[in-house]
Amino acid sequence: MNMHSADADRVISVGELNRQARLALEKTMPSCWIKGEIANHSRATSGHWYFTLKDEQASVRCAMFRNRNQFIDWSPRDGDQVELRAQATLYEQRGEFQLLVESMRRAGQGALYEAFLRLKAKLEAEGLFASTRKRALPSYPHVIGLLTSPQAAALRDVLATLRGRWPAARVILYPCPVQGVDAPRAIVAAMQEAARHGYCEVLLLVRGGGSLEDLAAFNDETLARSIAASPIPVVTGVGHETDFTIADFVADLRAPTPTGAAQLATPARADLKQQVEHLRVRLAQHQSRTLHALAQRLDSLTRRLAHPRDRIALRRERLRLSAWRIAHVLRLRLHAVRSDMRGWQERLNQQRNLRERHAASIEVLDTRLHSAMRQCLARQREHAHVKHTHLEMLNPTAILRRGYSIVRDQSLHVIRSNTEVEIGEEVRILLARGELGARILDRSGAAE
Repeated sequence: MNMHSADADRVISVGELNRQARLALEKTMPSCWIKGEIANHSRATSGHWYFTLKDEQASVRCAMFRNRNQFIDWSPRDGDQVELRAQATLYEQRGEFQLLVESMRRAGQGALYEAFLRLKAKLEAEGLFASTRKRALPSYPHVIGLLTSPQAAALRDVLATLRGRWPAARVILYPCPVQGVDAPRAIVAAMQEAARHGYCEVLLLVRGGGSLEDLAAFNDETLARSIAASPIPVVTGVGHETDFTIADFVADLRAPTPTGAAQLATPARADLKQQVEHLRVRLAQHQSRTLHALAQRLDSLTRRLAHPRDRIALRRERLRLSAWRIAHVLRLRLHAVRSDMRGWQERLNQQRNLRERHAASIEVLDTRLHSAMRQCLARQREHAHVKHTHLEMLNPTAILRRGYSIVRDQSLHVIRSNTEVEIGEEVRILLARGELGARILDRSGAAE
């Protein structure tokens, strides 16, 4: 059997089949851009998106994981025409063909979005987006300029919010279109008119949501530079929370919606009432504390205003108390000194008794020492006498005193045998007292 027949007859599992099909599909079909309409869009609790992409001829299941969809700044809905960059693959567990979406954009917006990114990078490099050039809004504006279309639905929402939050402010509408080719030029003209009037303390540039094409007027470079150069702080509220435009980045403050712009530009009346109430309570508490402190001080001063006779009596009482305290302290000190003296006397008596005991011990030890010394001296004397006797017995002089003598030759060698000398040889004879010279005349007796 050849190898080809062996592979053809090999049995594989469904999981292995799906895995090989997925690998072959991903290898032969690289990532590409796909256009279609979104349907059955759902967001899982994990944050992943699942939907169907369809057109007139077919449909395909799609999945866009959270690490990819988090970079999408808008929320896709059913019916949206989109362009996806996706990888064709196979979901092995169910054997379903699907697309793994890497990025998403609205259909036909590729060129607009790329132009948006180029302009954003350019203006950001020039520092128009820097937070250091952003201006603070007035806390309590008296006049607010509103830049929007009179027919815009956002106008009613903004006016209602301003009336509810800060009715003290005067609102001036500078009408201008907020969509279309002429919109950027009209908005710039309205901003310049507001600057010439000099009435407004803050400008609100608002409009409702829309597609990237609808919001193209707010991505205009001329409008962005006019906002940056405006002498009046500008707050933008364009589209929905997920919509971002170049005007938002250049403005002094960006709100997610037109209503949010009105809220950011004005203080809340309820908050002001709460602050006023809080200040009123704090003022009342401060006044109460001040009055109590003054009353206590007045009572203290009143108590200090006494009759001279009472003050003399008080001084006498204080003097008597001071004298008693001094006497009491002296008694305590005297008692402490006497207690210390008794302690020292007891210690002195203890030392005296200890000295007497030591003196008696020393006397006993002295007697024992003298006795031991006498006994030791007697033993040493007896031992010396014995040694002396032994030495006397071994002393040559003592032997000589008994009549013996020592004969030596001229070299002073002791002669012990007659064979050690010759006839006529001179010798020396050592006696107990003195020494004699002699000559050998004869030798008798044989030496052993």
